[in-house]
Amino acid sequence: MKIHEFQAKQLLAPYGLAAPDGAVAITPREAGDIARRLGGQRVMVKAQIHAGGRQRAGGIHQADNAEAAEIAASRLLRQQLVTAQTGPAGERVGRVLVETAVVATRELHLALLIDSSSGELMLIGSARGGRDIEERAASGDLKLNQLRLGAGHEARAEAVAAFAASLGLDGALQAQACALIDGLRRAFLAFDASLIEINPLAVTETGTLVALDVKLVLDDNALFRHADLAALRDGDEAGAVELQAQRHQLNYVQLDGDIGMVANGAGLGLATLDMVVAAKGRPANFMDIRTTATSLDIAHGFRLLLDNPTTKAILINVHGGGMQPCDTIADGLGIAIRRTGRSLPLVVRLAGNNADFARSRLKNFGCAIVDCPDMWTAATKAVSLAAKGA
Repeated sequence: MKIHEFQAKQLLAPYGLAAPDGAVAITPREAGDIARRLGGQRVMVKAQIHAGGRQRAGGIHQADNAEAAEIAASRLLRQQLVTAQTGPAGERVGRVLVETAVVATRELHLALLIDSSSGELMLIGSARGGRDIEERAASGDLKLNQLRLGAGHEARAEAVAAFAASLGLDGALQAQACALIDGLRRAFLAFDASLIEINPLAVTETGTLVALDVKLVLDDNALFRHADLAALRDGDEAGAVELQAQRHQLNYVQLDGDIGMVANGAGLGLATLDMVVAAKGRPANFMDIRTTATSLDIAHGFRLLLDNPTTKAILINVHGGGMQPCDTIADGLGIAIRRTGRSLPLVVRLAGNNADFARSRLKNFGCAIVDCPDMWTAATKAVSLAAKGA
């Protein structure tokens, strides 16, 4: 779950994160009032959306006074901001962060994340942060230093100090960086985070470290332990459809193709999506059915596909396990078809627990399916049927 920049700064402040003074506004007048409260000095007016690349897209403005802050806010609020990370539709700007402008003598990059290959907590940093860091790192123009922190419960002081030194920090700045890294490590564990990223981390003229931008991503699967953090979810930005799917034990992402896709397992779902693309098809969605989903939850997911007017065929790739047998998913499909009354070509690949029983359940529901023996056959057949229905 992504949260906004201003929320991340508030959550991380007790863990030693220093950030510019500021507040959030939802109207231009509020933006001007905040600028006045900050002393009428130069401020930054920043669109609050769940995507990076805001500055290049015009989502961050510098304002020299309160009147200029109001004008900047009026240009951003209620607009669709399109960045490299939002897709062509962009994201609607519902609020702006107005904060004191900071003069940086240097800009660093600092991040904590989970290394997917080892499951360890990884500390990453660069002595040259700021704009377009992903592109610069990919091109080899930027050196990223790494430090493995294991499970994250302890960090070797000498290793962290050496890491800070690799960013060009010494003396008091190195001590500040070590304290900040330790605070971020503790916050990462306390919040069940999957990413904390500070870019840029400014070195100011007075010799302090100030976070100018912060990204904090929380593990959705751990939100049951954090009701207060779950309440931070922005329903407007996450999308009503995807939020509904979350409540029905489904991981769902809307895409722009014409083949509705269902799988039980994120890895299986991604592999299915890749096969459809390899077969020159266009997925209409990604859907992973969690093991905790009931047949009624699954029916809600199928209804999302059936209610989507761009869907021309549905591909179901299921491997039944002990907690989620194939027939539970078949029941969900049958219920959804009876509720919606919409009929689409159904390409099915079933394997594992209760696969044969699931086929009989689909027959009893009156579902005419194309039963395929393997994933590639199912993917190519779904692409063919979607093309015929276009």
